[in-house]
This record gives sequence, C-alpha cells and structure tokens, in this order.
Amino acid sequence: MPGRLIVFKIGSSTLVDEKGSLDRPFIRSLCDQVAALREGGDQVVVVSSGASAAGRDVLGFAERPSDIATLQACASVGQTALSEAYAEVLRERGIVCGQVLLTRRDVVDRDGYLNARNTIARLLELGVVPVVNENDTVSVAEFTFGDNDMLGAIVSGLVGADLYVIMSDVEGLYTANPSEDPAAELIPLVREVDHSVSAMAGGSSSSFGTGGMSSKVRAARAMMAAGIPTVICAGRRPHVLEEVAAGEPVGTRFEPPATGAHETGRKLWIGLAEVVKGTLVLDEGASRAVLGQGASILPVGVVRVEGDFASGEVVNVTSPGGDLIGRGVVRYSSDDMQRVRGLKLDVIARFLGEAAAVPAVHRDELLVF
Repeated sequence: MPGRLIVFKIGSSTLVDEKGSLDRPFIRSLCDQVAALREGGDQVVVVSSGASAAGRDVLGFAERPSDIATLQACASVGQTALSEAYAEVLRERGIVCGQVLLTRRDVVDRDGYLNARNTIARLLELGVVPVVNENDTVSVAEFTFGDNDMLGAIVSGLVGADLYVIMSDVEGLYTANPSEDPAAELIPLVREVDHSVSAMAGGSSSSFGTGGMSSKVRAARAMMAAGIPTVICAGRRPHVLEEVAAGEPVGTRFEPPATGAHETGRKLWIGLAEVVKGTLVLDEGASRAVLGQGASILPVGVVRVEGDFASGEVVNVTSPGGDLIGRGVVRYSSDDMQRVRGLKLDVIARFLGEAAAVPAVHRDELLVF
C-alpha cells in the first residue's frame, strides 16, 4: 500500500537507555525503518520526545529536576543532541530531516494552526522527514500539550495522516496492568473507546516519560473520531514500524468506523489543540442525542456547569457519570450558562431575546469522541 502518510510518535522512555541517555543504536534502527518506509513510497512524520531526558544526561542530572527553569534548560541542551542524532543517521541514508518545534500556543490560533500545517506539508513535498517535538524550552503550563501522545494526534489530524503509530515501552493495551497481573491479556483490536476501555489504561510508569496508557487511549480515541487508525505497540520490537505499516497484527489497533462521517479538521483543531476552560455536564437524554443523533447541545440538556469561561472558549462535555463525550466551543459565558441551563430556547428567547436563544454548543463546533 504505497503512498500513505504515516505519523509515528516515540516516547522518552523508549528512546533512552537504562541510564537515561539517548540510545543511539536504537535511533539508528529507528531511522533504518524510516528509510525502509520511504523506499516503499510512504511519507513519514516523526513526533519525538526525548529532549529533556537527553539534556539531563548531558548536564549530569541523575533525576528529573523539579523546577521549570532547569527543566527548560535541559530541553534546550537536549533538543540539539536529539536533532543531531536523527539528522546524522538519516543523512547517511540520503534523507534530509527538518526540525519542527511546536507549543500549544502555535496551534490554538487558527492562523498558527494553518501555518504549522503548511510548513509540514511543504517539508513533505520537498522529500524531507519532519521531526516534530514540543518546544519545551519556552512552553508555559497553560500552553503545553501535556504529553507527546496528544501532540502526535494533533500532528496526525493536521496533516491528514493515513496511520498514527504510538511506539511505547509496552506492547499495547492490556485488560489489566501486566506488571501487576500475570493474567492480563493484550487487546489486539478496539473499535470503540467506552468506559471499560478507558478504565484499563493506567498512568506513566517511567521517570523519563510524561504520558501513560491513559494518554495514549485518549489520543487514539480522538484519531478514531477523525477516521485515522491508531496502533499502540512496543517501540523496541525489531522492525515494529515496518510490521505495523504492513498491516501485521502488532500491538493494539484502534480502528475507526468504516462508514459514517469523520470529524473535520476544524473540529479536530477545537477538540485537540484548544485549551479547555470548563465543563458542561449533560443529562442522559442530551448525552444520547449528541452521541446517537448528531445533535447540538441545547441549554435544556445541561445539568451542571464547571469552570470559569467566556463565550467562544472551549469546554469539555460529559455524561452524568463523568464520561467525556466531546469538546466544543461554548456560546455562553459560564455565568450566563448557569442562568440558562435546564431552560428551553423559547423560554430563553422570552426573557433574553431571540439573539440569546442559541445552542450551548453547536454541532458544527463540537468534536464528539
């Protein structure tokens, strides 16, 4: 299946050795796989963690620093080492790579989102392998991606990838934590991320990484909404990227529905890149209407409002039990939402005027997971 666009994300815990140093032999084997995919006609985007871990090694820190300034200093030093490691090995194979550093601030703005997309698209047109990482040297808490699993998902949606691969330090999603439960079984295929699937995911077990299985499942769920298959697999398995690209049963594959409309680029931008300011909790009827009927969220279906937000900002949308249904642009401030929740639009129009009687979140601005 030549001509595909494959985005793969490699985490810090997979990219470093047991001492926390960049594992250069592993990077060499990774670049061999990139070269093999390119020879087969595929385009590749690499989303790579590892800058902070590499910087800690260079600067002599045995453990992860706790203050932001030192962490950002480590990222600054490590980013150079990481970029050079990829560039050197790919150059030996006749491949040029280009570094792309992003913060959430770069993509929450629509123009910034389009600029990032155009830059990566142009690099691919020129035959360059983009190596994307979060710009940890300048990120502040509000504008970090939190982990590179979601950054990889944003990049996959940004470029319209055909496949997103999360190369992890575990083989995939298990029925339980395999390090604690010897009876845990690998789940080879997921077609729907429901509460039971989310409950199987745990946190990060590594001192080098920031994400865990829960972040990987969230990223995979977003990709399913976009119609992009996602595979979580063991990054250190020999030739694993080639095996996944060839469609072999490796790790856990999250398969989006073959039929039905997939969410648009704008909805992905809203749901993945924007900073979430609050939460709307829906009643059972509204939850079913959003999930099953493609409905907008009306004030009458909102039972609780959490957070402090303005009209036009992004909020989470949850079921009465707290399950995340989606994420979208809210058309009321949090104060106004408190006033109109539970009310029908005709009642709102009677007291506030027709212009105020609008859906809380319109379907066109709602990413449903």
